[in-house]
Amino acid sequence: MKKEKLRLIRKQKGYTQQQIADFIATDVSNYSRKESGIIKIFRDEWEKIARFLDVPLEDIYQEILLNEVVSGIVTNDEIIKYIEQLEQENSALKHKLDILNGKQIAIKKILE
Repeated sequence: MKKEKLRLIRKQKGYTQQQIADFIATDVSNYSRKESGIIKIFRDEWEKIARFLDVPLEDIYQEILLNEVVSGIVTNDEIIKYIEQLEQENSALKHKLDILNGKQIAIKKILE
């Protein structure tokens, strides 16, 4: 789901995606995907962006809400994209967990 509220306020205030990306410590292509709704903006990132833009979090925060789905504001395509996004994030987190578990095993072997 595109973050239209965020995009609108960012543009109104005259900031670029690069400036916000720098502030939240990511690259501009990653931030662009976040703003486009391709990947999730995490809660701490929402808070940082709100501080950067000097607006209340509620002015920019936008996620798919159940009432939007029920009322038809969110299309099936957006829901499918959101599910795919969550699946990608889940896969990435599983991969990171596997790496951490591997490191933990290696550390235990060293300590033995």
